[in-house]
Parts: sequence; C-alpha cells; structure tokens
Amino acid sequence: MSRPRLHPVGAATASLISLLARRGDEIVLDGRRLDPQVRALLTLAERVAPTDAREVDRSRADIRRSVVFGPPVPRSVHAWERTIPGPAGDLRVRFYRDADTKPGVPAICFFHGGGWVVGDLDSHDPPCRALAQQTGAVVMAVDYRLAPEARFPAAVEDCLAAYVWLSDHAGELGVDATRLAVMGDSAGGNLAALVALAARDGAAPAPALQVLVYPGCDLTMSLPSIDTFAEGFMLTRESMLWFRSHYLPDESMRRDPAASPLFADPTGVAPALVFTAGFDPLRDEGRAYAARLAEAGVPTVDRCFDDLIHGFYNIGITRATLMAAQEVNRTVAGALQGELDAP
Repeated sequence: MSRPRLHPVGAATASLISLLARRGDEIVLDGRRLDPQVRALLTLAERVAPTDAREVDRSRADIRRSVVFGPPVPRSVHAWERTIPGPAGDLRVRFYRDADTKPGVPAICFFHGGGWVVGDLDSHDPPCRALAQQTGAVVMAVDYRLAPEARFPAAVEDCLAAYVWLSDHAGELGVDATRLAVMGDSAGGNLAALVALAARDGAAPAPALQVLVYPGCDLTMSLPSIDTFAEGFMLTRESMLWFRSHYLPDESMRRDPAASPLFADPTGVAPALVFTAGFDPLRDEGRAYAARLAEAGVPTVDRCFDDLIHGFYNIGITRATLMAAQEVNRTVAGALQGELDAP
C-alpha cells in the first residue's frame, strides 16, 4: 500500500511548528496542559490568518483553504460523486472507498462541521479519505444546505434524507445495511446526533452507531467551557455566536431537542462514540451529552483528548492531532466490528 502524503504547504508548516513548539511558555488551564505543538500552531495561525472573519463568503473560502493542513491523504482511496434526492432538491454527496475494501463492509454517513454556515465536501475531503482508509468502511459525505441561505432545520432535514437514502441503497453500494453509522464533527456532530434521535423515533432505520466528534449539543451555549475557552483556542465564543445567529436566530428554539440534543431524552438511541477536546468551548456540552446517553442506558464511549483543541480531527500537521484522529478512526472501526468497549 502506498504511503499517505501530506500537502507540501502542510509539511512545511509542520516543520515550522516543531521549531516553534520548543519556545514559549506552557499553557495550563482548567487543570489541563495544552500540547506544545498545538500551542505553536495557534500562535502561527493567529499571526498568519487571524480568526473570526465576519463575512460568510470569506469564511467559506478560508475553511476550504485549510485542507492543506489536513491529515495525510492516502493514495489508495477512490472518491466519486453523485446527486441524491433531498427535501428541497438534489443533494450532492461524495463517496470514499479504499482499494482494499471488500463487498459487505460497513458504511458511514458523514456530516461536515463548520457551524452550519461554512464547510463543504472539499473542506473535509482529507479527513474523509483517512476515515475510509483507516476504518475500511465506505464513507458518504453529505453536502447539506448551509445558513444563512437555509436556516434550521434545513441541514437536519438534508442529513436525515441522505442517511435514509444510504440505508435504502446499501445493496446497490455493496455495504452492510446492518452496519451503518452516522458521524460528524462539530456542527456535523450535532446533525449526526439529531439524525440518530430521529431514527430512534421512526424517521429512518436505526443506525448501528453514532460518532460525535466535538459535537455542538447545546445551542443555548450555557455550559462553563464556552467562557473558559472563549478565545485563543481556534474556535471562539464570538464565532459561535456568529454561526448561531445565522443558523438559528430564534432564541425560543435553542432549547428545542430538535436543535439541541442535550435537551432530548436519548433513551433507545444508537450506541455512541463521543470525542471531545480539553481546550474546546464545546467540551462541556459534548461530555454532558455523553453522560446523558450513558445514564439513559445507551452504550457510550466518552473520550476527551485533554491536551487538544476544537478541530483536531481535521489537523494533520501536529503529531498529537494526527494521532488523536487516528485513534478516533480506530475506535470507529472497532465499534463497527462489534467491539464497542463501553460500560
């Protein structure tokens, strides 16, 4: 099998980060120590491309450019696109299958992050390729509608429709219909959780697994980590408010379980893998939802990477983030093989 390759810009940046990591003071906050290379990455990112741009088009272009810092791209993964029917017109989806993949493998319906406002198939192409290669599953990434052009619940409706389509066409795709997962990062984690809840309520066949990577579970933004890590750690409180204002401006809807999984009763929902980061404004709500799942009797893995930041799954230029993403993918692969190690 050929070796994965890091984008040349990402490789050069990784070398610079390794040098910068040897300098500067440690960051210890809330009882956790930030990984030195991640600290260097944050310093470099703020100097080169300050965060919190407030223009939708510019923010969308910025996240697309960030792929150069994504995980190494495995050459063995084949990708292709098609459109499928959606609730408001055709949806674009992109499939990923490793060359070694055999018929009858699991499939993962993947929803990208980006605050329901930014992100697309291209912004999350490297992690989806790595996911397909490292799990052996067929991955279907969904290009759902974004706010402010399409506000809540458009993204939820699109993701549910895409998952239903995947379930209905499992045979055509050569995947095992009994081993389908919904997965997403950040806003995509929110959408994966909501699709799993909708499936529990009869809107779709139940997935075998839900994978929530630093998910947004509480649109009221009321838990302590929102303020503890309000700025300086990639995702900021200000940017979250900006995303929310575009996606769900109606304050009365923010506690609705149809928007915020933390306020739902998760009894009977699919087994869950919940991954969070120690230096992430979303940390507390992700962990709170994992606890809520476990209390409801749902087999749940709650894994917090204490020394990392929001977005680690998409960052391939530090050793710690790359290893964490690989751990996520290994855990997903094991769970889809029936090896969910949960209390």
